[in-house]
Amino acid sequence: PATVSKLNREAFGAVDEWRHRRLEGDYPYVYLDGTYIKRNWGGAYEGVAVLVAIGVNAEGFREVIGCEEGYVESEGSWKAFLLGLGERGLSGVRMFTGDKSAGMLGAIQEVYPHAMYQRCTVHFYRNVLSKVPKSKRAEVAAMLKAIHAQESLEASSEKAGDVAAKLDGMRLAAAAKCVRDGVAETLTYTRFPMRHWR
Repeated sequence: PATVSKLNREAFGAVDEWRHRRLEGDYPYVYLDGTYIKRNWGGAYEGVAVLVAIGVNAEGFREVIGCEEGYVESEGSWKAFLLGLGERGLSGVRMFTGDKSAGMLGAIQEVYPHAMYQRCTVHFYRNVLSKVPKSKRAEVAAMLKAIHAQESLEASSEKAGDVAAKLDGMRLAAAAKCVRDGVAETLTYTRFPMRHWR
């Protein structure tokens, strides 16, 4: 037990040092997400949110730049997380990508008002596919991916219109509405140089 305790202290110390390290240089693109894990609190297991930020640096490489317990994915938790990243040196952010949680959006607008927001395409696809019968999901998924395979905002928007019309024709009106209502916020990346899209 003494050895395990000693190793845990060393590991936690290294993790804590990494979590509070200074962020150097600009991170033009930042991905945000929250995941829930079970944690033992005095013998009782409770779910806590872990907030994660992955930054793309000026050279185009991704790295985890932040990871904190938020307890819940509230606006207050996201705001504290983003403020902490700013205090550690996060700068040059042009676009945040994340799911469409209201707490995250409000915090981004307050802490980084000049950065653009891009809805995660995976969350968008899941939202649309939840309104599609299982037998047609593979076909619809391919149609959705075609929207984001276009060479410009205009081409992607036109393709989205075609996909929505085809979904209407397949009697999938709820999925078509989801595409029409949500596709624009998944196309923010097209406002940046094409070499950055990937």
